[in-house]
Amino acid sequence: MAVANRELVEIFKARTDKREYRRTVLKNSLEVLLISDPDTDKCAATMDVRVGHFSDPEGLPGLAHFLEHMLFYASEKYPLEDSYSKYIAEHGGRTNAFTSSEHTNYHFDVNTDCFEEALDRFAQFFIKPLMSADATSREIKAVDSEHQKNLLSDSWRMNQLQKHLSIEGHPFHKFSTGSWDTLEVIPKSRGLDTRRELFKFYEENYSANLMHLVVYGKENLDEIQNLVEHKFQDIRNTERSCFRCPGEPCTSEHLQVLVRSVPIKQGHKLRIAWPITPEIHHYKEGPCRYLSHLIGHAGEGSLFYVLKTLGGYCTISVFPDFLIFTCSNLHDIDFYCYTSK
Repeated sequence: MAVANRELVEIFKARTDKREYRRTVLKNSLEVLLISDPDTDKCAATMDVRVGHFSDPEGLPGLAHFLEHMLFYASEKYPLEDSYSKYIAEHGGRTNAFTSSEHTNYHFDVNTDCFEEALDRFAQFFIKPLMSADATSREIKAVDSEHQKNLLSDSWRMNQLQKHLSIEGHPFHKFSTGSWDTLEVIPKSRGLDTRRELFKFYEENYSANLMHLVVYGKENLDEIQNLVEHKFQDIRNTERSCFRCPGEPCTSEHLQVLVRSVPIKQGHKLRIAWPITPEIHHYKEGPCRYLSHLIGHAGEGSLFYVLKTLGGYCTISVFPDFLIFTCSNLHDIDFYCYTSK
């Protein structure tokens, strides 16, 4: 197991940035970035866990996203349901989370005078969550409600269609959100206990060596580091290996395909997608941003300008999936037009 690391790492910042930064590694291998800003009126923290819906077990699509929901409920130290979210809201803060393909991220901000307790409540997500049977049943319904809302969103429908057109056995092909059917009906018909599988997924994947924590506080760096070491040192480290994609999500037979679909909303939309090398491999140069800027240019003579002259409403959105790290991303161009001609 690694020891606490105070090794100095040069952190580049803008000349006008007066904040202080420090990188450290706790004894349990949790990597931490500390930020000190004496002038701030809000403190904040975010925890990124290197596991997402690509790691959903077979037969339980949406489990990683469901776990993200469940960690907000209660912990052994703070057993009152929803007390974390209520504490943050009552002290001028906000909290949220998201699950992507290979990462799950949790974050909050709060008034400075309440930061220590807020951080302690936050740390319990990753130390001893409760995930009671009653809460599990209720939260599956909340996940399903989110899914039902997504069914009325053209962008969500297009994203799932894009997944469906990839290799069937690849993690990219999975249904990632979860629903009542995938988390309750189908598992029960197969003799699976979703809550038991939830704990198993948590125990297997939520390891300190797969986590990265950023803490932004008003105190000096030494005080923030002492606070972090005290609050987060009990997170287990099982030396879990990072997820790696088993090859690419698309072969030649999955490309050069034309699909027509009927939208929910009125209008016409064209999406062109092609696989590219993960942007993280070239994060300093940012080639996708250049591509997005050139194609999305709105000046005279541009593609946008030509479409706009047709009359009505027109937008062009160009974006890669920045949250896939170990296999090709899909770079999307969306053209949305509603014309009177």
